[in-house]
Amino acid sequence: MKDLKVNFERLVRDLKELGTIGQDPKGGISRPSFSLPDLEARRWLRQKIEEAGLLYRQDGAGNIFGRLPGARPLVVMAGSHLDTVLNGGRYDGSVGVLAALECLRRINEEKLSLNKTLELASFTDEEGNLVGDFLGSRAFTGQLLTRELKTARTQFGQPLEEILQKAGLSVDSVARAAGARPDLAAFLEIHIEQGPVLEEEGVSIGLVTSIAGKRYYQATFVGRSGHAGTTPLELRQDAFIALSDFALRATQLVARKYYGNTITIGRVLLRPGSFSIIPGEADFTLDLRSQEPESLKAMEEEVLGLASEVASTRGLSFYHRLVDSTEPVRTSDQLLDRLKALCQELGYDYRLLPSGAGHDAQILSAVCPSAMIFIPSVDGLSHTPEEAINPEDLEKAANLLLQALISLASE
Repeated sequence: MKDLKVNFERLVRDLKELGTIGQDPKGGISRPSFSLPDLEARRWLRQKIEEAGLLYRQDGAGNIFGRLPGARPLVVMAGSHLDTVLNGGRYDGSVGVLAALECLRRINEEKLSLNKTLELASFTDEEGNLVGDFLGSRAFTGQLLTRELKTARTQFGQPLEEILQKAGLSVDSVARAAGARPDLAAFLEIHIEQGPVLEEEGVSIGLVTSIAGKRYYQATFVGRSGHAGTTPLELRQDAFIALSDFALRATQLVARKYYGNTITIGRVLLRPGSFSIIPGEADFTLDLRSQEPESLKAMEEEVLGLASEVASTRGLSFYHRLVDSTEPVRTSDQLLDRLKALCQELGYDYRLLPSGAGHDAQILSAVCPSAMIFIPSVDGLSHTPEEAINPEDLEKAANLLLQALISLASE
């Protein structure tokens, strides 16, 4: 079975076909969950699953599965997501779903008899365009509460219930999705690295050791607006200056005290937003990440404390609201050992590395052993139309996944 390879030309064709769905006039791919392009991509994937002779199903959260039954119902699963950020790339998530599809297709074509059942998975809204990251995988693993879903609104203020209804789903069906989950033996996810490490080191395969936890806040400094020409500097309560002071000091704090952690202010909105008026409010997003739970908690407390201190010193108020939260996870040591051994057998170079971005595998780790295979990102770029990978790296990752699935499902 070690000689069995994926049909790489077919995998590349699938990626090209999918990459035509959701092409944005502004560049890149825009396929947010339950948008018209996303619904088209879902129909396309269903057709591919059924053409491959796999059993198609969709659960109450809109997660899509393709099953290849084995002698036992215990499932070895592989997959990722098809949704994208706005103006995103064609490989983020998609390579994980389509590589899994190709692996199951090849196994089925060879009529291999396996002890465990294989499934590919495409999870809903990994990117969090609706109400926070990982809607589908969180529903699948029973990590969502019905009462939270009923009051949830998108970043544009639209009730989640309305969007789900247009897709033939409901809040109740999302909450029940975990009830349809099969018994899982393992979950594997191929993904682009979304960073520069593998390409910089000339390594084709990344094996992920841990996945960062995240705290995502919507925050505001509130001061007082005033005339830009008549209010002396020493009498101002300038929300932008407070934010600037905080941003610099918080970044220096994290760099000095929390090595390896990250802090990002990704979006800023100044109010009232006029060239001749002192900003009275500064709304911003705050993204904190760490591979270690204790470090994440300590950094979170210290950074928020610093924001309150800056506000108090400058005579402003500081408000913050937690929007999204995930815990750091370690990937499965047993699965990592299996992947390392297979890399050696296949003659593939690899590197162990942590993931600073969140992934569905992070959520699946709550219910089964999980592991990730990274592909180098050209120039480290992702979430951009310029997102790219080298074909040779994808082929190696897909063949590694194929051998891992056969190995795990043969036991």
